[in-house]
Amino acid sequence: MNPVVHFEMPAKDKKRASDFYSSTFGWQMTLMGPEMGNYLMAATTETGENRMPKTPGAINGGFFDYQDREGFNMPHLVISVDNLEEAMERVQASGGKILGGSKGPDTIDDIPGVGRYVSFEDPEGNHVGMLQAA
Repeated sequence: MNPVVHFEMPAKDKKRASDFYSSTFGWQMTLMGPEMGNYLMAATTETGENRMPKTPGAINGGFFDYQDREGFNMPHLVISVDNLEEAMERVQASGGKILGGSKGPDTIDDIPGVGRYVSFEDPEGNHVGMLQAA
């Protein structure tokens, strides 16, 4: 099985989102720089040296810029895969559609120190991410 390893939610105001989730749930929020798309990391559980959660089944996440277009205005999950290209082929063979990376449908995002990422749409219209860890 390929586990869910990350969640993402859109944010119109990252400071407001950071303040809310840190004060309400105790999450550790870290705003990344422009080289990481000003992504807001959300640590919901303690991680080890490998940056993976110490508690089995727990996941961390983050907030991306809200955009008023389909797929960029709703939460989504990220699934870990061993081989991104093979997983993309399985998605398409099962009726899904590859949406691509942040630069368009034919791209894969290389996230420094994290891995390779691509989004897809499942047959129900849900937008989901896949990550091949570095």
